[in-house]
Amino acid sequence: MTGVEVRDLTKRYGSLTAVDGLSFTVRPGAVTAFLGLNGAGKTTTMRMMVGHVTPTRGGVTIGGRRYRDLPRPTTVVGAMFDAASFHPRHSVKDHLRIYAAMGGHPDGRVDDLLGLVGLAGAAGRATGALSTGMRQRLNLATALLGDPRVLLLDEPGNGLDPEGAAWLRSFLRGLAAEGRTVLVSSHVLADVQQVADDVVVIGRGRLLAAGRLRELCGAEPDVLVRTPDAAGLRAVLVAEAELVELTGPHDLRVRGLAPARVAELAAAHGLPVHGLTAEQPTLERLFLGLTGAAA
Repeated sequence: MTGVEVRDLTKRYGSLTAVDGLSFTVRPGAVTAFLGLNGAGKTTTMRMMVGHVTPTRGGVTIGGRRYRDLPRPTTVVGAMFDAASFHPRHSVKDHLRIYAAMGGHPDGRVDDLLGLVGLAGAAGRATGALSTGMRQRLNLATALLGDPRVLLLDEPGNGLDPEGAAWLRSFLRGLAAEGRTVLVSSHVLADVQQVADDVVVIGRGRLLAAGRLRELCGAEPDVLVRTPDAAGLRAVLVAEAELVELTGPHDLRVRGLAPARVAELAAAHGLPVHGLTAEQPTLERLFLGLTGAAA
């Protein structure tokens, strides 16, 4: 099994520190979401993983070896970056054939991948005429030419319509199910929550959180309460709840109490409740809490 180990990874550009002492693990057989605000250092980190950028300190190993020490890197790591470019007059198929030849991969792999990513019908189309979503599929096919065990995908969902986004989620889950190591950066948190097993969140180049998505988001839902006496009910609940937050003149968000317990306490103190709703934990809440604190 081929995992990725990031240890004390640091990149400075003069007085600017883009990545600051990052350490985390990307495990095989899982989709790991790599999250952060714009400028957090995600792309720089991923480019250091494949030698496009030289670290100032620290490093990355893939299956225990640095990328530059891999005998045939594209058979181990497939990387897809959002800024990938194509010769505008090359056909889709010719683009893949050129990259297959460069990597020493069999030409027959090209047709297999065109079918796999849904571009078989566009094989003869010039890359300059592709939509953004089709270019993303071609980027993904290029990364997969060597049948790698590790995928590093920078914003692979950019430009995909809802059908394409659903296809991508299923595709990534299939790759992880085969035991591959999949690291995906994305800003579309709703899509990420549906596909990710693990999450790594960074801010200003530093690690904010890393671990299993379910554990980081928490298993218990928040309780949204509507009451004409929000201040009075809040004063009652704060003794037992982890968090009681006023979200409006008549609304509370309660964390750490079950809906039934909220109702019991309100009834015991004669406080009316006009609505109780359990809100499941979300990746968005985790992300905004972490990155807001970092900012």
